[in-house]
Amino acid sequence: MTVHLEGSFEVTSWSEEQAGGLEESAKVSTASIGQRFSGDIEADTISDTVMTYHDDGTAEFVAYQRVVGRVGDRSGSFVLRGFGRYDGTEARTELEVVPGSARDGLAGATGHGESVAPHGSTGTFHFELDL
Repeated sequence: MTVHLEGSFEVTSWSEEQAGGLEESAKVSTASIGQRFSGDIEADTISDTVMTYHDDGTAEFVAYQRVVGRVGDRSGSFVLRGFGRYDGTEARTELEVVPGSARDGLAGATGHGESVAPHGSTGTFHFELDL
């Protein structure tokens, strides 16, 4: 059964560190980012993200985001793989459930979606999730 899920998220923590070595290259950093989802997904998440920054203030990133919470009456967890870009005003991320990562009441879940976050601490998401 495929369900369409929408909601918002807030950033609850952000810890970023610039990668060392080869300082003559573009800036690369790693970040651990906490988020709280609300709406059709009620969950706490932590994203492990690698970012590269461009001289014009934009950035590109890849992330694995662990999601623990509830979808409808099902509780469990899954991991999202994200590829995104920050254009200087908002971050837009294409997301996919990592195959085989869903656990407990969400076991077997697959799907994809997108999140959008303007500069700041809140954003929106939408997913097509197969349960």
